[in-house]
Amino acid sequence: MKKNNRFRFHWQEKTFAFLQKARVPSLVIFILLGSVSTIWFLVRVIPKPSRMYYPCMKIAAPLSSSFVTYLIGITGLMFFFKKARQRLYQSRYAVAAVFVLLGLTAGVWTLVNTQHSASANILIQGPQDGNEPIGVAKGIFPGRVVWVHDPDATDKNCTNTWDDYWFMDGNTNQAEIDIMLSAGLQQLTGTSTDAAAWDAIFRYYNNNHGKGDVGYQAGEKIAIKINMNGVWGGNPAINTSLHVCYSVLNQLINVAGVAQSDISIGDPGVSMTVVTYEKCHDAFPNVTYWGNEDGMEQPEPSSSFVLISSDPDENHYEDVLPQAYLDAAYLINIPVFKKHHRAGISLACKNHFGSLGAYTGGASHLHYSLPAPNEAIGTTGDVINGEYGVYRCFVDIMGHEDLGGKTALYLVDGIWSSTNWGHPPIKWRMTPFNNDWPSSLFLSLDPVAIESVGYDFLYEEFDEAHPTEGLPVTANKGPYSRFAGTDDFLHQAADPANWPGGIEYDPEGDGTILASLGTHEHWNNAADKKYTRNLGTGNGIELVYVTGGQTRIPEHTIASSFGIYPNPVTSAATIHFDLQKNALVFLEIYTMDGKLVQTLSQGQMKAGSHELTWNPEVSSGNYLGRLSVTADNQHRDYTVKIRVK
Repeated sequence: MKKNNRFRFHWQEKTFAFLQKARVPSLVIFILLGSVSTIWFLVRVIPKPSRMYYPCMKIAAPLSSSFVTYLIGITGLMFFFKKARQRLYQSRYAVAAVFVLLGLTAGVWTLVNTQHSASANILIQGPQDGNEPIGVAKGIFPGRVVWVHDPDATDKNCTNTWDDYWFMDGNTNQAEIDIMLSAGLQQLTGTSTDAAAWDAIFRYYNNNHGKGDVGYQAGEKIAIKINMNGVWGGNPAINTSLHVCYSVLNQLINVAGVAQSDISIGDPGVSMTVVTYEKCHDAFPNVTYWGNEDGMEQPEPSSSFVLISSDPDENHYEDVLPQAYLDAAYLINIPVFKKHHRAGISLACKNHFGSLGAYTGGASHLHYSLPAPNEAIGTTGDVINGEYGVYRCFVDIMGHEDLGGKTALYLVDGIWSSTNWGHPPIKWRMTPFNNDWPSSLFLSLDPVAIESVGYDFLYEEFDEAHPTEGLPVTANKGPYSRFAGTDDFLHQAADPANWPGGIEYDPEGDGTILASLGTHEHWNNAADKKYTRNLGTGNGIELVYVTGGQTRIPEHTIASSFGIYPNPVTSAATIHFDLQKNALVFLEIYTMDGKLVQTLSQGQMKAGSHELTWNPEVSSGNYLGRLSVTADNQHRDYTVKIRVK
């Protein structure tokens, strides 16, 4: 794909950094950049006003406006002081005092507005074109990302204060989390039972790693990387949900048949919280939990460096990894759904900073490759690495054979979400969250696709005008996901054509150069949230949306809707679905563990809308409705969660 001009490096950033290193006085830097930015803005925007929304203009405009503000203020200051001087010569002291006061007011106004204008918006990434996929999609259904959303999973009234924290059982419904994970696994794999879903996941992984068409084998070890960084932020701060951890362990042990002793879980760089340990250990005592509290174990480092940085410059680094990763046959990556003050977003790749920094006192040696590497946030030019096409450690992480290369499942924990590395949960404004907790899970087998979808959500929600997360930027809040260069690593991970000159990503240092790691694109718009596979226009991402009553299905597939109303069902309900073509249809009801309890319809059906009335012949509880359709040698299964009262 031709690289968009909006993704090129901003000359303001490079010039600012150079002049700073050269110790040029700040005022001289400001006047120089302000002058050039004003000329550039006028030359570009006057002929074509729509260019004012380009990212480069969003950078030039604040510098230009602050410079113009500075000129106006200084001119006003000089004018009023000149008038005051004249009145002093005339012995008109009262009038002179008024002019002095006006001059000081102009000076203060200049300082305040210049500082604000110079920092606001200066390195914010503008909107990007949607539905332009790059890379090679991965997965059983290539490029598929499943988004499961259920507001009933969380208590909307949670205050996240003493005795009412987000992680308490009263604020998260474990049964709903279990249902969400089950539905997500089945939608991800196109299966009708959880056992079949796990078998499909392991077979897909093994087929793509030279092991043949085999599922999980007894004795194979699984390492689960979660995010515990919130412990540094205090009790209200977000970690990977203990309820999600519990649900994943329950699935692996009681559904996929993995022995407890073959599972390790935690964050190598941070001790697991006691509440997470107690909830999971009480049910699964033989799992290895990483941490330094009683009953936990510290993961040992590898005996040699195994991640070799692909950056040949002075920042080149080499790292050990947890030996448990090397010993594992599979990894599962469960990050928290959040933005980050240095990286822009913090999802699956950023989650491994806890792996790489576990034995080096932190991951500070990786910060230089992030868009905003410095500690001080909110100063002009802080996003000094916003160029597209520079070294990004996330590509090494995603491609390394013992990190992204060993990951069998990506599961983003968006049950609560957060705003930064160790901060409290926050309610989301955008549809369909509507000022409630996000209450979501995201699942994929494509590491690039799931980060791309997460980026789009975080970009949309946390804009410059967000009431608590907008401008001005500080170390604790800001529209970080809109930092220039935040998704550069996705461009590079998807397509080697976007790699920096002189760099070939080879994170093992063995001469094996990475190929495309997945597919990247942006959705068409925040209202529809559709990607090219949803629209039937390309081979990029497919976002499958599963919520309490229905599954959103791509329009170009056999069925375009499947829902049940009302849900929960008390006596009778209407089941509705649309067929895009004539198809063989099976409509069935299953228990949550995959047992068939009722067949509602079967046989050949014509294209069009179909409805039937269902009087449940099952006891109260949770069930899955399954719509199985076959047409033109294509077969698809769709499921909805049904609650019967």
